[in-house]
Amino acid sequence: MTYSPYFDSKKSLKLFGLIDNFNLIKNLYITKKLPKVLMLTGKKGSGKSTLINHLMFYIFDQKNYQEKENVLKTDSAFYNQFINNIFSNIIYLSGSNFKNIKIDDIRNLKIQISKTSISEKPRFIIFDDVELFNINSLNALLKVIEEPSKNNFFLLINNKSKPLIETIKSRCLDVQIILNEQKRLDIIKSLITRFEINPVIDPLTSKLTPGNFIIFNYIFENNKISPDSEYLKNFNILLDLYKKNKEVIYIDMMIFLTDSYLNKLKNNNSFNNEKILEYKTFIYENINKFFLYNLNPNSLLNTINSKIND
Repeated sequence: MTYSPYFDSKKSLKLFGLIDNFNLIKNLYITKKLPKVLMLTGKKGSGKSTLINHLMFYIFDQKNYQEKENVLKTDSAFYNQFINNIFSNIIYLSGSNFKNIKIDDIRNLKIQISKTSISEKPRFIIFDDVELFNINSLNALLKVIEEPSKNNFFLLINNKSKPLIETIKSRCLDVQIILNEQKRLDIIKSLITRFEINPVIDPLTSKLTPGNFIIFNYIFENNKISPDSEYLKNFNILLDLYKKNKEVIYIDMMIFLTDSYLNKLKNNNSFNNEKILEYKTFIYENINKFFLYNLNPNSLLNTINSKIND
């Protein structure tokens, strides 16, 4: 699926809201106190990937990084190599590519990072969605990070979509990325202004992280989905999109749409809290089964339809 350019965190030219976190990690690097394994933990869409990308830019192309405004410049050789994943001192793997990442990729990584890098600068190995790597890959990763070399640094991004094994967590300095409500709204407001976004989702009531807000809003707008319109019709649109693209984002949107629908029922006093919890548990379990076992979309839709209309 083709997204707007600002969905790619590597093309997020300005860092919003996480300046203190950026300065903390930057200063650890400057003072040579950066740990060999650093993990950023927080909700998906809170800006962790963008923060790391700005850190990479600061380290490898400082003269083209506008530190005062925390803005990237695109007219540099580093930027072109960076966005095309060909800069030799940065290795990037994502757990969301769970169908493509194999244990052999982690083993080959160990061989790759044992070799001296071309420049004298450090090498950074970035694991995005680290919690989504399968258990064999995580155990192989554990063996790699337990044997750190002088110039290799591991940066792990944990989006908390599922529990991460304790043995990985115990090897990391874990930096929690938490957006309070005001900061969340301020970042969303800045993104709406910067990219001239038409908000079809309410930033206040949605409770979405800034990153998820702009992605969800874009997909909703382009597919004529509104959280206030017919639930099952919108749910079916997302099912069709998932069937075509097989991207986890649509599962996340089904859950968001379900929450919005049930909250509306709750606010209208249509159901009590016990009934809302029953419906939410039932729908979540069936979405999870659909995703895990690749069930028929029509079967999922019919199951949910039967439940909410019983």
